Amino acid sequence: MIIPLKEKIEKIKPAMREALGVKNDLALPRLVKVVVSSGTGKAKDKKRNELVADRLGKITGQKAALRGAKKSIATFKLRQGDVIGVAATLRGPRMYKFLDKLFNIAMPRMRDFKGYTETSIDDLGNLTIGIREHVVFPETVDEEIKDVFGMSVTIVTTAKDKKEALTFFKQIGFPFKK
Repeated sequence: MIIPLKEKIEKIKPAMREALGVKNDLALPRLVKVVVSSGTGKAKDKKRNELVADRLGKITGQKAALRGAKKSIATFKLRQGDVIGVAATLRGPRMYKFLDKLFNIAMPRMRDFKGYTETSIDDLGNLTIGIREHVVFPETVDEEIKDVFGMSVTIVTTAKDKKEALTFFKQIGFPFKK
């Protein structure tokens, strides 16, 4: 039986306190938010932006927001404010539901998946992973395969450094390469 992530985090608190040498539960690292984003790459292709936003909305359970370019780049015929990506920021119950789906359904369905490297964790304690095909999520199985896109998932924690974050992610069962 699969234990939901929120319950798993509650169960591992004593082991985390011991591993990190912390006395107070409030000093332990915890999840803050999950940002799921995808670059559409084509600023002028409105249909593609809508398609990616719709599918990302189905996957996350929340309407995805369109993201504009921060500055103009003449070489790419890109103007400031042109839509070049889509993102959804998840907090609370939606975040836990998405992470459960990611760990238990999507990752096992990835082709040639052997785990992520520990270098995916940055110095601030956040984990960023890439997913090559959005069709690993169950909400998108019945759709056309020709419009496959990748996405980036950033898991933001309150960890103080990389070591603390690595301990936290290993305790919750995140699949790292051996």
